[in-house]
Amino acid sequence: MSNPLSSPPQDAAEAATILQVAIGQIEFARAYVLELLAATPQELWQTIPSGGASSIAWQAGHLAVSQYGLLMFRQRGRAPEDLDLVPGKFRKMFGRGSTPAVETDPTYSNELLLDRLQTIHTQALTELRASDPQQLLESVDMPYAVYPIKLGAILFAPLHEQLHAGQIGALRRQLGLEPIR
Repeated sequence: MSNPLSSPPQDAAEAATILQVAIGQIEFARAYVLELLAATPQELWQTIPSGGASSIAWQAGHLAVSQYGLLMFRQRGRAPEDLDLVPGKFRKMFGRGSTPAVETDPTYSNELLLDRLQTIHTQALTELRASDPQQLLESVDMPYAVYPIKLGAILFAPLHEQLHAGQIGALRRQLGLEPIR
């Protein structure tokens, strides 16, 4: 098997192997984010610290929206039930290119953000584990990550999540909290 980031897989068997590795990375990245979130007092989640660019709440909402986009929407398109899971207002507030507000909409409480983060994560992993490796080789349109097939979005998901874990860690420090690792 080639390095998964150097060139796209050549067949479904190679895609299936890479998918299993990616799922492990997705689970690791999410566990770390949840550890960071659990160690952050919820009363600080809505605060954008002096010199900060976002809040813990925005990071949590953004990770939910991006995981939906990379692991569900980019893989199978939008399903009717997705409108309840990730309503347009939620995507607009936390999606790519959104601007973190000083306070998020009160509709999106910390509890709801955590629930959405977990629900999307569980559903995405269920769908990934049931996916047909041959379909992971299908082309995708721009914008794409890693390489222009569905598997590229899956490989990008844990990288993106770890990038935001770093931002959560930096926000925690700006809020006066100690690092957790």
